[in-house]
Amino acid sequence: MQQPSSAGTATPDASGIAASVAALMPRAREELAELVAFRSVADPDQFPRGECTAAADWVADALRTEGFQDVAALDTPDGTQSVYGFLPGPAGAPTALLYAHYDVQPPLDEAAWDTPPFTLTEGADGRWYGRGAADCKGGFLMLLLALRALKANGGVPVGVKVIVEGSEEQGTGGLERYAQAHPELLAADTVLIGDAGNFRCGVPTVTASLRGMSLVRVRVDTLEGNLHSGMFGGAAPDALAALLRILDSLRDADGNTVIDGLPADGQWPGMSYPEDTFRRDARVLDGVELLGTGTVAERLWARPAVTVLGIDCPPVVGATASVHASARALVSLRIPPGTDTEDAIALLTSHLEAHVPWKARVSTEVVGQGQPFRADTTRPAYVAMEAALRAAYDGEEMRIAGQGGSIPLCNTLAALYPDAEILLIGLSEPEAQIHAVNESVDPRELERMSVAVAEFLRRYAAGRE
Repeated sequence: MQQPSSAGTATPDASGIAASVAALMPRAREELAELVAFRSVADPDQFPRGECTAAADWVADALRTEGFQDVAALDTPDGTQSVYGFLPGPAGAPTALLYAHYDVQPPLDEAAWDTPPFTLTEGADGRWYGRGAADCKGGFLMLLLALRALKANGGVPVGVKVIVEGSEEQGTGGLERYAQAHPELLAADTVLIGDAGNFRCGVPTVTASLRGMSLVRVRVDTLEGNLHSGMFGGAAPDALAALLRILDSLRDADGNTVIDGLPADGQWPGMSYPEDTFRRDARVLDGVELLGTGTVAERLWARPAVTVLGIDCPPVVGATASVHASARALVSLRIPPGTDTEDAIALLTSHLEAHVPWKARVSTEVVGQGQPFRADTTRPAYVAMEAALRAAYDGEEMRIAGQGGSIPLCNTLAALYPDAEILLIGLSEPEAQIHAVNESVDPRELERMSVAVAEFLRRYAAGRE
């Protein structure tokens, strides 16, 4: 992908912004601790809905404290709340939409954490540990720090809309549908999505490509009820064994995702991701091979990837000698730019149904989806961001990378506002271990990226004059 040119871009002194952000960091740590303490997993089957409501109220109060108008917790069609606020800018100034989300992934095995997952804790390495510290409660604090620093250095030079989603991790599409029903609400000249991250700490990065996603539940039924494996095993069709065969059909011997009819040979033209670096980032055990063929960047950013997220079956402890009548799995498919999610889902469900053995009964249910996204990195906002990141990172050049994850809202905003320039940045670098145990944020990254956001808004406003 083409790197934007910074020729002709003004370079205002960033020292005042940087000093202001540095002075605000102790307050930011206290606030992040308050926000992390909410167990805001947007899944009422696991956590009380009141935790998400309390987190939304906290975000709304923070926006009001900063002078935002029209602050509201929007009831989105999926039953969650997204918090909105508007901060007017100078007359004639452009408008920037800033995005983060306050919902988080489940903590998984809380006993596997080195520190309590919902208590922000500073580790010996200086990182701040807690669920959502990087993804994406820390992203909201990043936006607040930037706005506060701008206020301390002449004022916010643009109109600012903030939207903080409450169901991003669930992929249920509530905010997307709300935005489509209220297209004027989030209209802006530029959109800054604070839910991505640097290639690694100290390497300023914008994300230009996102894979889309689908979540599909697949269920296999073979018997009216479980049977004794000694009396019936060997002839009675085992639903769990049938499910495992179906799931195994989704990858070839090299680990490549193989779904009938779905292209899996995409190329990645941007920055590389060395295999040894990826092995360290992913903490792959010695001797264990990586999945798939092609470059790591192609496998992560340009090709589909299937993952079995969970299987409903009896645990080993307490298992009985039974042939299973039913079994169920949740399958995730990441979809590269250039492939329509609806088409990919149709191919996935057809594949699952075609590969069921023994004429077992199979059913599928789509429970979440989002389209892939590709940004246009040649537009003027990227020139402003390149200069802002260089100022925040002591002259380091901006890199352009992809991300294997999904942010479905990006495509919704691109469709609603085709002239808006969309950029993705954030705090989720590899050491952050988002979605895993011991998630953390590097406070140096929070500080530098807050400076970068403030500098971006200054430079973007100056470039529009």
